[in-house]
Amino acid sequence: MSIVVFGSFVVDLTSRSAGLPLPGQTLHGSSFKYGAGGKGSNQAVAAHRAGADITLVTKIGQDFFGQVAMDFYQNEGMNTDYILRDNLKETGIALIMVDEISAQNKIVVVSGACGNFTAEDIEHCRGLIEHASILLLQHEINQDALYKVIEIADDAGVRIVLNPAPAAPIPDEILKKIDLITPNETEAQTLTGIQINDIEDARRAASALLAKGVHEVIITLGSLGAYVTDGKQDWMIDSIKVDVVDTTGAGDAFNGGLVTALDEGKNLLDAARFGNVVGALSVTKIGTAPSMPDRGQIRQLYKATYGLDI
Repeated sequence: MSIVVFGSFVVDLTSRSAGLPLPGQTLHGSSFKYGAGGKGSNQAVAAHRAGADITLVTKIGQDFFGQVAMDFYQNEGMNTDYILRDNLKETGIALIMVDEISAQNKIVVVSGACGNFTAEDIEHCRGLIEHASILLLQHEINQDALYKVIEIADDAGVRIVLNPAPAAPIPDEILKKIDLITPNETEAQTLTGIQINDIEDARRAASALLAKGVHEVIITLGSLGAYVTDGKQDWMIDSIKVDVVDTTGAGDAFNGGLVTALDEGKNLLDAARFGNVVGALSVTKIGTAPSMPDRGQIRQLYKATYGLDI
């Protein structure tokens, strides 16, 4: 069995500039790059480079950007059996502006083919989903497909991890099927109505999610770290101090690392620490998928941070 990541691929179109433009303002940029992106794809790449056995299910168009996807996955040595093609919709894109002074970013995503998963697509993937060790999902595919995939995995007893990004409400009947949910502060507020400014706010938001039937919660808190609970115990994981270059994709790196460690049998705390290390390493390089670290880099920082081998 392998981890299945069911989610988005988009081509990242990334510019870097000194500051981010205000409405109506034009800035001169210092660089531009394009490459593989999308939350589903980024998380799958992070898991793959961390050593996981993963299969990515995504959908691309019959266009130049679709070929960017195939070339990238083949170069990475990833399974492309479930990279689906759409004859109507274009490959998705993400317009990313990065402030090279603060390393903060602004992003607009156009889902394209990833917003057009059909019932036939899902049936094609049913067996893969039902036999997954872990199913990792996000919010960058069409909602009806997302909920159907959750239903299939839940019926099959597959462990479901949902990274609810971008932020969007989730019906209670769906939430109760989620084993582990991993929102950031904004996403947790959307799901619970609780504004998160500190650890106590995170604890209250996590309790609200547990009350809705979710089994485990990790709320990522940026520079504060991450709040982790299995419903019985809770922990606060401090952020790791690194030289930040580009924060784009840090959450995806965290989630890819998290499911890798869970699939290896690590407990929730250790898996979250593993994800924390992967996320920290990812922000030290420019880009999303290209910035994902390999297992050797992860082991080195994990041991330096936590005093343990992984």
